[in-house]
Amino acid sequence: MTTAEIINHELPILKLSDTVGDALNWMEENRIVQLVVADKEKYAGIVSEETLMNYDENIQLFDVMLQFSEIYLFDYQHIYESLGLISKYHLDILGVVDEEQNFVGTITAVEIYSKFAELLGSQEPGAVLVIALKSRDYSLAEISRLVESDNAKITSSYFSGSNFANDDSARLTLKINRENINSIIATLERFGYIVEASYAHEPIESLEQERYDMLMKYLSI
Repeated sequence: MTTAEIINHELPILKLSDTVGDALNWMEENRIVQLVVADKEKYAGIVSEETLMNYDENIQLFDVMLQFSEIYLFDYQHIYESLGLISKYHLDILGVVDEEQNFVGTITAVEIYSKFAELLGSQEPGAVLVIALKSRDYSLAEISRLVESDNAKITSSYFSGSNFANDDSARLTLKINRENINSIIATLERFGYIVEASYAHEPIESLEQERYDMLMKYLSI
């Protein structure tokens, strides 16, 4: 899924000729604290409610210090790349440009989180497994084979580790399309994998329901 597919066409795009008061009113109306500014079909940057509160309402945005003028996405980029920018710069909104760097629209953090929840299958029934392993032992193909040998499938996965060049401990989080996963855990452990945590609606060994609920809430943002 590319950024072009999740552009928000309802949010207003500010111009340098707009006033601080105009921008604040549109932010309040759309319940957002940041908006994108475009200048002659080019992305110019982002203004925030916090910054605008320091200016007189009649001042034009031309005289306001814009932020993140170098932070934007191309319309052909995958939404995975948008998540990194939003997290790094604590943004609620991002500008999108085409290959000629003409401004084409904006995407919001809310929409990005929503799409990621869909991609991760967080709204589908099933269980979540967290496997602790060394980076050098990571093989999704092998783990998938073991899961599928028990008539189940991995619907999404996430690997977190320092990098593949060293042997530091890593974590592999799996979403399984089945809630009763006791036999899957047993199979993985029989082949030497350490199942650090497991979360499901049906009772399973070592299940911590509160942590499961928190994870599902996060994935469903």
